[in-house]
Amino acid sequence: MTTADTHRAIDAVWRIESAKLIAGLARIVRDVGLAEDLAQDALVAALEKWPESGVPDNPGAWLMATAKYRAIDHLRRNALLERKHEQLGYELEAQIERAVPDLDAQIDDHVGDDLLRLVFTACHPVLSTEARVALTLRLLGGLTTDEIARAFLSPEPTIAQRIVRAKRTLADAHVGFEVPRGAEFAARLGSVLQVIYLVFNEGYSATAGQDWLRPALCEDALRLGRILAGLMPQEAEVHGLVALMEIQASRSRARVGPAGEPVLLLEQDRARWDQMLIHRGLSALERAEELSESRGAYTLQAAIAACHARARTADETDWPRIAAQYAALAQLTPSPIVELNRAVAIAMAFGPAEGLAIVDELRSEPSLRNYHLLPSVRGDFLIKLGRFAEARAELERAASLTRNEQERKLLLARAATCTVTI
Repeated sequence: MTTADTHRAIDAVWRIESAKLIAGLARIVRDVGLAEDLAQDALVAALEKWPESGVPDNPGAWLMATAKYRAIDHLRRNALLERKHEQLGYELEAQIERAVPDLDAQIDDHVGDDLLRLVFTACHPVLSTEARVALTLRLLGGLTTDEIARAFLSPEPTIAQRIVRAKRTLADAHVGFEVPRGAEFAARLGSVLQVIYLVFNEGYSATAGQDWLRPALCEDALRLGRILAGLMPQEAEVHGLVALMEIQASRSRARVGPAGEPVLLLEQDRARWDQMLIHRGLSALERAEELSESRGAYTLQAAIAACHARARTADETDWPRIAAQYAALAQLTPSPIVELNRAVAIAMAFGPAEGLAIVDELRSEPSLRNYHLLPSVRGDFLIKLGRFAEARAELERAASLTRNEQERKLLLARAATCTVTI
């Protein structure tokens, strides 16, 4: 394996293992900022050693062991600074033994999952909502600041500063690495749900890189959502989020072609949709709707996804119903992204000219100025209206804005089709 191949392997391992690594370390050192630093130290060690020794059979365990030793060294150094040598003795060893449990064992407590504990710690009310989400995406999903910035439609330096300040705030406030209970648990739930869904979305449609999907992130988000549903069985929106993720995840195999290229929803082979996940999603949606007459944002989005799941073919999709649900969602949580999605549903239900009118109003929206899906959607409408030259320009602009290589290829191919059609 070449050095370049090894570095690519390390990057892939880091994407998969970083969240578990940071969560396990945070359980040891009780500081998420320090845990991330220790995890990064282990990554640097891998970059130094694996090109010569090769990628180990269990790279995640190698990273954890390396980081664990650094954590123990950190605890020893702190203990030596705080105590005289003659006071250490068995106290130091007992401290390390208490702080460093078997990192491969699952902890059976209120949540039983280090990753979920990490989410709730990062979603502490001492932080702003934006900081909670950004920090958790960084720690849980292993996302870069650039990827998080694109998820937020915010400048990258703003997100970088937000993450640094969030970690410093948690450390200064001596926030414990724990899951809250009672009223505090409920208060943090909204941010946790938002974080989990953003992580799922990054896995479902990667903002950058060579891969269209990042299945490990989807799996982590689904697992965390299912755990939450077990912890809060009477909370409608928890079930709504689980329903939404289950149904969306059911399409994963059909969303990628033989060469890794994206396959859009209306072009997917629905026989490849995972019926077990659809069934689980519809069951979760039914539970959410039973628990509350007023539909929350996740339950509404799950109902939209269910319309697609119930349609045996693309032509059977109930687009007027989807458009109505997007209208309800826009009233509940107004946002340019929701309006863009509503425009697609309106176009499918009532014609591309109707959708284009909504999209044209969104072109002046500052937060969408560099959002690639706006020109992508507009280009699709223009194709259907026979305005091919304009469509080509829009699709080429969309291709220039996306950071995902597979998506860029798809958009350029569609733009090229517009040229041929002319």
